Amino acid sequence: MRRHTGPDDWREANRARWDERVPLHMASDYYDHEGFRRSRDTIRAFEAAEVGDVTGSSLLHLQCHFGQDTLSWLHRGASQVVGLDFSEPAVDAARETAADLGYGTDRASFVAADVYDAAEAVPDSAYDVVYTGIGALNWLPDVERWAETAASLVAPGGFLYLAEFHPLCDALDDSTGSRITHDYFSRDAWVDEAPGTYTDFGAPTVNNRTVEWQHPIGDVVSAVAATGLRIEFLHEHDMTMFQRFGALQRGDDGFYRLPAGRPRIPLMYSLKATRPA
Repeated sequence: MRRHTGPDDWREANRARWDERVPLHMASDYYDHEGFRRSRDTIRAFEAAEVGDVTGSSLLHLQCHFGQDTLSWLHRGASQVVGLDFSEPAVDAARETAADLGYGTDRASFVAADVYDAAEAVPDSAYDVVYTGIGALNWLPDVERWAETAASLVAPGGFLYLAEFHPLCDALDDSTGSRITHDYFSRDAWVDEAPGTYTDFGAPTVNNRTVEWQHPIGDVVSAVAATGLRIEFLHEHDMTMFQRFGALQRGDDGFYRLPAGRPRIPLMYSLKATRPA
């Protein structure tokens, strides 16, 4: 697998951007944090069906942002959840939310660390479920190293679950999603300077530089398979969580899809890989 290229300060640039956006996201309608405090659940229906019952399980959430999904799995029955994110303001916010909801550190703990350092940073050596995704892999240059790290934290009999935006979307035009305009197999970093954030494109922001990468499906699956985990499934989905292309329409279930009559394409995918007991 050819390595991705990019600027040396990619981690620092991305961390500065995410640090600044934590309070914007916490206050946004998109995350509806007050609503979350009431419902305690943000897990999408397809994820709940694919992950299954987590009652009594330990769960590690890599790249957890400020912990809504992490704490949702605790609400759904996990015995213990650990969230890891490289943004200290995000981790501080997650800890505060957990405390406000009455969860002690024995049930919900959060760690500020780089995802590549997760094995050394989290409190336990292995977890029943290692969960991640929804806009996570694009921030990482080396998907093989990510897979090795994530797999090393899966307990015997446990599994890795990834739900992510489909990389095909990165190759299509932004307005219609119907034309190939970018290289699907590019290994070059995508460096952007756009202000604002996906919860408020007009928000005044200072730290705007981002460095991202695209990872073709074959690279992700091969990286996970190489760790020795058994691929249980790779599912592709015709819906996504935001209006990635202007032509997408929001359905009653809250997901965005191409309009009726348009040939469908995969907009998200999910993967489950297990470690033998």
